[in-house]
Amino acid sequence: MVWGVAAALVANLLFSAGFVIEKRALSALPPLSAGRPARLVLHLLRSPLWILGAAALLLGFAAQLLVYRTLPLVAAQGLFVTGLVMLLLLSALFLGERASGRERRGMVAIVAALVMLVLSLRDSTETISRAAPVPVLLALCVPSLALGTVLFLSAERRSRRRHRLPTAGVPYGVAVGFLYGVSSLAIKGVAGLLDPADPTGTARAVLTSPYPWILLFTGSTGLVFSQTALQRCRASLIVPVVTTVNFLFATVSGTVAFDEPLPTEPLRLGLRLGGAVVAVAVLVALPRHEPGADADAGTRALPAAPAPARAALPPGPSASADPDPPALPPAGRPLSATLRPAPPEHAPERP
Repeated sequence: MVWGVAAALVANLLFSAGFVIEKRALSALPPLSAGRPARLVLHLLRSPLWILGAAALLLGFAAQLLVYRTLPLVAAQGLFVTGLVMLLLLSALFLGERASGRERRGMVAIVAALVMLVLSLRDSTETISRAAPVPVLLALCVPSLALGTVLFLSAERRSRRRHRLPTAGVPYGVAVGFLYGVSSLAIKGVAGLLDPADPTGTARAVLTSPYPWILLFTGSTGLVFSQTALQRCRASLIVPVVTTVNFLFATVSGTVAFDEPLPTEPLRLGLRLGGAVVAVAVLVALPRHEPGADADAGTRALPAAPAPARAALPPGPSASADPDPPALPPAGRPLSATLRPAPPEHAPERP
C-alpha cells in the first residue's frame, strides 16, 4: 500500500508538471486545430519545451502501472484526482493563472478527499483484479470513445459561433476525460499482464490483448484533442475537469469490468465512497465560463446609443453658436477654392 500511494503522488507531480510545461510551450505556438492533426503534431515536435512536458507525462503513465498493481482501481483513481492541488499551485506559480474562489475551495475539498481515500486502504483485505473480460471491456470502451469524439467536435462547432460566451474549457475537458478514462482501463489491464519473471510471456500476452490498440487510439486522438483544448483554455480548469471525468468513468466502468469489490467494513466503505463524492462535488463547483464572461458578453450585446439629434438653427448670427462648427478652409485661401467648379451650361464642343 505504501509503495502504491508513493507512486500515485509521484505520478501526480509528473502529470501536473507535464501539463504546465506543455501549456507554457503551447502559448508560443501558432493556433492549433484538431481538423489538421498532421500540422498540429509537426508544430508540437518542433518545440523542445513541449517535448519535455510530454516526457514528464509519459513518466507519469509509467508510474500508473505500479499504482494499478498495488492499489484497487477506485482508490488509485481517487489518489490521482488529488493531483489537482499540485496542478493549481504550479499553474499559478509558472503560468500566472489566478484561481477563482470556487477553485480554491475545490483545492481544500481535494485534500480532504486524499485523506479519506488513504484512510480507507488496507493491505490485508484488498482484492486487486488483474484482467477483465474482453467483451465487457469493449462494450464499455467503444461507445465511450465515440461519445468523447462527438462531444469534442460539438464543442469545436460551438466555439466558431459569433456572440458566444468565452468557454472555460469544460466541454473540451469532458470530451478528453472520456478518452483518458478509457486509457486508464487499458493501463489497468496492461498492469495486470506484467510479469517481471517472464518478459517474453508478458510481451506476448500484451500484444495479443486489446489493450495496445485501445492505447494507440486514445493516445493519438487524445494528443490532438488535449493539446488543442489546452492551448485555448486555462490549464488550471481544463485539467481538473479531465481528471475528474477520468476518475468517474474509470471507477464506475472499471468496477464493472474488473469486478473489484468495495470494502465491507462500514467505516472504510464510507471513507472510500465519500472521497469519490467529494471528487464529483469539485467538478460540479467548477465554473463553466471564464470569470467576467457574462459581463463582457452583456457589454458586447448592448447596441450603441444613437447620437442625440441637434435642433435646426435658424440662419443668422445664432448659427455661430453651434458647438461643432464645420471646419474652415486654411487661412489665405478663399472658400470658393475648396468647392469643385460647376460645369458651364454651354460648353463649346471640342474639335
